[in-house]
Amino acid sequence: MAFKKNNPRKKKRFNQTNSEKTAQRPEYDPKIFKKKETPDKITIRLNKYISNSGICSRREADKLIEAGEITVNDQVVTEMGYQVEPNDKVQYKKKVLKREKFVYVLLNKPKDFITTTSDPEERKTVMDLVKNACDERIFPVGRLDRLTTGLLLLTNDGDMAKKLTHPSHKIKKIYQVQLDKPITQNDFHQIAEGLTLEDGHAPVDDLAVLSPDNLVLGIEIHIGRNRIVRRIFDHLGYTVVKLDRVVYADLTKKDLPRGKWRFLTQKEVVNLR
Repeated sequence: MAFKKNNPRKKKRFNQTNSEKTAQRPEYDPKIFKKKETPDKITIRLNKYISNSGICSRREADKLIEAGEITVNDQVVTEMGYQVEPNDKVQYKKKVLKREKFVYVLLNKPKDFITTTSDPEERKTVMDLVKNACDERIFPVGRLDRLTTGLLLLTNDGDMAKKLTHPSHKIKKIYQVQLDKPITQNDFHQIAEGLTLEDGHAPVDDLAVLSPDNLVLGIEIHIGRNRIVRRIFDHLGYTVVKLDRVVYADLTKKDLPRGKWRFLTQKEVVNLR
């Protein structure tokens, strides 16, 4: 018996395909990164400029500025929020900083890798899997827990990362879930209608049973709270045995084996931005 959430607004199912895979790093057209701005809005915050140069995170850049280690046009700048103009010369320890080219890497994450840029316990991280992808300093967009597999985007484009992780943009995520026991029709409909968890309502955009034994389901959500899919099923007494993210913001795992990565195509970058 297969249960199906009746949602007339949803016509797309779980077999969507992504853009053509590219084997080499593409040269993105600079025009796709330009915003329509008035002349008085072409500056950039100093900490963001430093972060975009690839030497550290934006938070770490604030510390460098506060410590007086950054100069702009040969003058030390310690002002938080200082705006850099296009022709300004920004330096750190006599090194002139240049904004890096943006990089977008899509990884099919295996289990037992944690989603972090470093780990004090020296466990395996997703950065180990993409260490040969580029010289730029990239970071994961959002998180997948250690046992969850599937699509994870890594980039040095902070604006895109912010867009993809902010709840207001309602980025689509589709997971394939394997449970420890068959889901009942009543529980299926409770999840489809949206449960109330300890941290609030958990709306589900689409839900479908994918196996005859009712152990495997597909679930589409846009919320991004910590371990949300596992907690949805745990709330009704189910244990998630396997969890795989198969779609992320219309990107899919087509032609991307577990543990492998690829660069996004320009078309995919345009769609995400």
